[in-house]
Amino acid sequence: MSGPKAVIWDVGNVIVRWSPRTLYSQIFSDPAECDRFLSHVCTMDWHMATDRGVTFAENCAALSAKHPEYAREIAAWQTRWSDMFSGAIPESEAAIEALHAAGVRQFVLSNMSPETYDGTLAMSAALGRIEDFLISGREGFIKPDPAIFRLACERFGLAAGDFLFVDDGAHNVEAARALGFHVHHFTDPAALRPALEAAGLL
Repeated sequence: MSGPKAVIWDVGNVIVRWSPRTLYSQIFSDPAECDRFLSHVCTMDWHMATDRGVTFAENCAALSAKHPEYAREIAAWQTRWSDMFSGAIPESEAAIEALHAAGVRQFVLSNMSPETYDGTLAMSAALGRIEDFLISGREGFIKPDPAIFRLACERFGLAAGDFLFVDDGAHNVEAARALGFHVHHFTDPAALRPALEAAGLL
């Protein structure tokens, strides 16, 4: 297997830091109540519907019907979405700039709602270096579905083995690996540059 010649980036917690807890720790003064809310009401499984293209309004309304006592807190998932972010990751931004300077093609494959796309991209100037974006909410299916990885190859015009896929989700990384992508599981920002160098991209 030859080395990669392009990079596909995830966005959340790879390029910009995102966590619902960043918002809901401001709403719930009791950490235990915050934990219960995020594990039993606004869960990641529930949120995935928006990544598949369901609107925030529809998704929040359906959940509020089940948990009317939390209607206000659920609504904040939409109205205060930007408060879940805590800035860009400098090591990732530096890597994107270095790859751009080296002439390496860069793409994004992200589980994301079209409603939050523009606002999320505005959080890091480095995302202006990305050649093309494949956003799950526009396609109707999400990582780790193999279909979205195959679509990425088709859309970006390269074979799986031509890419280094960078993602913080282990299940996404393993799905990509199984399809022949080179992969880097993003867990430590300091490990990113060495991984790109080891792949021969920098």
